[in-house]
Amino acid sequence: MKGRYRTLRLGFGGLIGLGLGMAVLPGAAAPQAPPEPADPAAALAALVDEEWTSRLADSPLLATAVGSRQGLDRLGAASLADETRRAAADRELLRRLDAIDAAALGERDRITYDVFRWVLAERLGEFAHGLYRIPLYADSGFHTALARLPLDVPLATVEDYEAYLSRLSQLPRVFDEYMQLMEKGIEDGWTQPRVILEGYDLTISSHVVETVDASGFFKPFQNWPVGVPTEARPGLEARGREIVARDAVGSYRRFLKFFRERYLPAARDTVGASDMPGGAELYANRIRHYTTLELDADQVHAMGLQEVARIRAEMDTIIQKVGFDGDFAAFLDFLRSDPRFYAETPLALLERASYLAKKMDAKLPSLFRRLPRQPYGVEPVPDYLAPKYTGGRYVPAPRDSTRGGTYWVNTYALETRPLYILEALTLHEAVPGHHLQTALA
Repeated sequence: MKGRYRTLRLGFGGLIGLGLGMAVLPGAAAPQAPPEPADPAAALAALVDEEWTSRLADSPLLATAVGSRQGLDRLGAASLADETRRAAADRELLRRLDAIDAAALGERDRITYDVFRWVLAERLGEFAHGLYRIPLYADSGFHTALARLPLDVPLATVEDYEAYLSRLSQLPRVFDEYMQLMEKGIEDGWTQPRVILEGYDLTISSHVVETVDASGFFKPFQNWPVGVPTEARPGLEARGREIVARDAVGSYRRFLKFFRERYLPAARDTVGASDMPGGAELYANRIRHYTTLELDADQVHAMGLQEVARIRAEMDTIIQKVGFDGDFAAFLDFLRSDPRFYAETPLALLERASYLAKKMDAKLPSLFRRLPRQPYGVEPVPDYLAPKYTGGRYVPAPRDSTRGGTYWVNTYALETRPLYILEALTLHEAVPGHHLQTALA
């Protein structure tokens, strides 16, 4: 039953949320389901393990991320046909899950049942609302996830390099499939708002380089591991130059042209999801997804207003406590403009984040019984992401990786990165937040 808990941890978001839940054989028929065990607990365990095994085969990058070498030379597929095939498989899994007598399960298995059912229902909900038509987010997208291939795949042997080259050679097809989904989004009136896409092309153009040596995809051929024999390196490097230039850089160049000439001009002028066809229903679905509660948009808005009022009252108390001479607007201006609240250099911001992280590290044993062995580091958000990125993010490392996790801190536009938010950001993104969560999982 080991696989079922891995399945539930990763869920339908997580690593799949990178937009890279891909298929093995486009249009392949689903395998015949095995007979269900008579015992409800055994039937549940078998079903969850079956789904996990199938998903690793269907999502090679997910398999790599969790430490499996399965499909190491594949990227898979992202076409509408594959999205449809996966949805059909999820509907069948849900049908078989509902046939299990949940009332006969023990407490632990009932939790597994309920979460697994939620996972399947959410995946089907995303498909029903056509979220695949928008594979770009305000700060990232499928192309930024693929840009991490040189960092996220094992590169220790000749076999690893051969698999890496194979994956790079599949980039043109994968980019084409995503652009086709975006075309469908344009046709259906489903795009990101234009306002959030201004300047977004930097996340693409940074990979359209003049020389192969300047490409991040070529870096593995500039720093060889000891496991690759010297005599094998020239041939791998020559092939790397060809494939990186043609398939990696070439794919980003085509995508950049598509983004600038087709997608951005066609992006909608509105900002609310409700302005898209079926957008109000999507918004209701997202409320349930992110809250697990049956709330409507007005209720969520009312809760937001209550929280703003609560926080404002706390701020008023602080203003009185510190004896600030001025009204609320003056206090906000003080927080946003006084130099004491901002780092003068990117290094100073990283050093402050590192200090806070290490300070929390020392307290972890008093708060948590079980701690991960995997370490983490503090690095700036990559330049190609920073202008459109959030203040920070945790980037997990694959299990058994030769690198640790990474707490990214955005050092772009330092005047927008006040030090007084850094403590909360660090505790959330690094420790005891996403590093403990992900490394333990």
